[in-house]
Amino acid sequence: MERVPQVIIIDRNTLSCIALHSILSDIIPFADIRSYNSFTDFSQASHNMVFHFFVSEDTVLQNINYFLHIQEKVIVLTTTSATPFGLSSFKTIDISRSEKEIIKSFLSLHNTGHQNGHKRIQEHNDKGNLLSEREKDVLSLLVRGYINKEIADKLNISKTTVISHRNNIAEKLGDRSIGRLTIYAVLNGIVDLHELCLSEP
Repeated sequence: MERVPQVIIIDRNTLSCIALHSILSDIIPFADIRSYNSFTDFSQASHNMVFHFFVSEDTVLQNINYFLHIQEKVIVLTTTSATPFGLSSFKTIDISRSEKEIIKSFLSLHNTGHQNGHKRIQEHNDKGNLLSEREKDVLSLLVRGYINKEIADKLNISKTTVISHRNNIAEKLGDRSIGRLTIYAVLNGIVDLHELCLSEP
């Protein structure tokens, strides 16, 4: 029986844990994602094959000896870009940024750290061929920050048609969140991560 890789979230902020769990479930649907509100709770549970830790900055600082030994697996959750971890070998994500910027950070870390993970994501993604080519065109522009009128102009269609396509996309994928749609678009090759980094609304 194949062992399922685990992802650990440690943050005393319950809402932050829930949000991270949701994002990570979209990016790595095959993983066993577990959340803890303290390092003590985490240390009292059993784990195997943990390949990532997403841990609040204060938790890492309070348990630095533990995390130093596994720092290649640790992503520190910060609330500012001016963090002492910025000059260390720890990877960081500033969770005070906008949803779109946070999603970009997660996808960038995922793309650079797990090149062979894409095959498994595709195997677990049953929605890969749900969208028509035109819907993919609309989605590509949407997640790159274009508004309805701009999408209509670029694709030479009416604004009403763009709205209709957006509704179809939301219905087929079961979500209207730009963050979730961005994850879907990147993981299914509809848009390149570098296009997101270069395009601002």
